[in-house]
Amino acid sequence: MLFKAIPKTILLFCLISVLLPVVILLIWSFADNWPWPALLPAAFSFRALHELFGGYSGALQVLFSSIFISVAVALASLLISIPAARAVALYDFHGKNVFKFIILLPVIVPATAFAMGIQVLFIRLGLSDTVFGVIIAQTILCLPYTMKIMADVTEAAGNKLESQARVLGASPLQTFRHITLPLMMPGIIAAGSMAYIVSFSQYFLTFLIGGGNVITFSMLMFPYIQSGDRTIASAYSVLFIVSSLLVFVLFEKMLKKYYRLNDIYFFS
Repeated sequence: MLFKAIPKTILLFCLISVLLPVVILLIWSFADNWPWPALLPAAFSFRALHELFGGYSGALQVLFSSIFISVAVALASLLISIPAARAVALYDFHGKNVFKFIILLPVIVPATAFAMGIQVLFIRLGLSDTVFGVIIAQTILCLPYTMKIMADVTEAAGNKLESQARVLGASPLQTFRHITLPLMMPGIIAAGSMAYIVSFSQYFLTFLIGGGNVITFSMLMFPYIQSGDRTIASAYSVLFIVSSLLVFVLFEKMLKKYYRLNDIYFFS
């Protein structure tokens, strides 16, 4: 009985560890004064709601713009990572290990050095201070994560089922649709989610490449965190978490719909 209760205890501990900070952030979003060591705020205020939804801050408009940028970065990262990961996982070619190392450079090199170096290049190419430039820069930063996830998924799945489908007369398009895509879909969702999180939380890279012309949600939130305004910072943080969760729920719904339409894997 004791051993059966341990997993439930661990699960309860993890659940409390995740939900408790969110609850505190939610309370701080309405707190006007919360002195230590009081368990509840001494006074409440709707100042944070006016900041987010009052219209003068433009928080919602920036939020939707940030979601668009992060989704674009996730899609671009996947479009590059899927064929590259298949090449790395399934084929041997000259310079394969060097290619793997180059892919990891945006993570190995300090973010400040990477951002300042790429900014010089983008100024010369005319991509600085543009949304397109921010998307490209963030995509480069996300590629190591998406490449690693997709390479591991591709190595685990292999290409035996694809070969069998081709032998049985399936066309390349049919093989990709009914074999390759369903097998890689969990990895695609995981890699896309990782790219979205990395992109949505970027501050310094977006600030440097965007030059102040491209404003994202993290750029609005970060000054309040630095200034110590816990009420506004907590409200931005809650909206940050909720918007990210809604995007992930949408991804999950799309995944379930995909498998429902195609049945499980390649049996459709």
